[in-house]
Amino acid sequence: MIGKELRRLSRLALPMILTQLLQMGMGVADTLMAGRVSAADLAGVAIGGNVFWPVLLFISGIVMSVTPSVSQLHGRGKEHEAGEVVRQALWITLVGGLLLIALLRNAESLFLALGIDPLAIPIAVAYLDALAWGVLPVLFYFAMRYLCEGMSWTLPAMLVALSALLLKVPLNYLFIYGHESIGLPAMGGVGCGWSSAIVMTYEMLAMGLIVAFSRMRRTGVFHRVSLPNRAEIARLVRLGLPIGATTFLEFSVFSVMTLLIGRLGVDAVAAHQITSNVAGLTFMIPLGIGMAATVRVGFNVGAGDLPGARLSANVAVGASWVFAVLAAATVYSTRFHIAGLYSTDATVIAVAAELMLFVAVYQLFDDSQVACIGSLRGFKDTRTPMWVAIMSYWLVGFPISVVLGFGLAGAPDLGVAGFWWGLVVGLAVAAAVLLWRLRWLLGNDARVRELALR
Repeated sequence: MIGKELRRLSRLALPMILTQLLQMGMGVADTLMAGRVSAADLAGVAIGGNVFWPVLLFISGIVMSVTPSVSQLHGRGKEHEAGEVVRQALWITLVGGLLLIALLRNAESLFLALGIDPLAIPIAVAYLDALAWGVLPVLFYFAMRYLCEGMSWTLPAMLVALSALLLKVPLNYLFIYGHESIGLPAMGGVGCGWSSAIVMTYEMLAMGLIVAFSRMRRTGVFHRVSLPNRAEIARLVRLGLPIGATTFLEFSVFSVMTLLIGRLGVDAVAAHQITSNVAGLTFMIPLGIGMAATVRVGFNVGAGDLPGARLSANVAVGASWVFAVLAAATVYSTRFHIAGLYSTDATVIAVAAELMLFVAVYQLFDDSQVACIGSLRGFKDTRTPMWVAIMSYWLVGFPISVVLGFGLAGAPDLGVAGFWWGLVVGLAVAAAVLLWRLRWLLGNDARVRELALR
């Protein structure tokens, strides 16, 4: 039974993993290509991105309520009701997207208040101004993607992400380095924002066409226009707000850390950004496994197969742990070579290679907790991960990061390494608590049935 479930999980997870890696590949392209211009350009892109991505992922996390909702409808054989779920989710994307655009247009005052290196601020501001044009398109794309994934069809998102990456790299080259023959000036790191906005619009159009002209037509998403339904929007927000909050709390720790590290200079930010990029790449695989677990667990719960749901959760956590061990060993043994791919600056390479030691350790905790979160979401238990995120990241990990990063209260001043110490401790706490919660829920069928009614 374990082998059969592993195969089913793998069929779902592989396209999801590739989708996440391809999406992350666009961030890698920005980091590699902006880093080749200057440390200031890399720092500007990093600082701007650490304002943009946590808030975007918060909104998309709320919209992610589409996935467990649709997967349980799919398990009950009620796919025709999925279209209305998505139409109401699109109203959430509209309101949330407009609020994010307003934030991006007014980010400079935040950078000034935090004392970010003046070399990076103009680049970060212009980068965010460009990215703002892609906000609404990418949120629409997420809603369509979550519909397909909730229906256990993960291939479209992978194909869209692959074609988007193929578009992103040449656009980056054009906008970052310029092209005299067409009168396009070199924009440096700011060009990453313009290329991203274009790619986000492409993703929206591609995924919309797939949903409109594929087997997803039976969900009826585009059959009519729905006015806002307060009851359904409230249900989606109740289910999705903890998902968005959990994602935001985790990613915003990295973002706030990056902004604080900005006080240490562009070399420290550049090394931290490289390390975060590597950590993000390795994280995409267990994240894909966790997303597949949401679909498998949700489908089994909707079909009334609780033993099957338990098996899906256990297999997902086990697979993530195996990957974590392999990834930790790989990062540890190749850390100097990896750092050299991102930068030619000897100081940046040395610091980044040191920080990757932390990535190797925290991999073991991070991969376990994301598989647990994915499984819990399949049961519609979305609030527990949110409270765990508040406790582990912000009440435990972040204070340790600040104390060790700046040498406060008599603690040693470890600089950027101190921030990563806090991350490791916070993730260890999160993994332990989430594993306990999942074990408890797997043995409590009454609670599982209660959650399914949400």
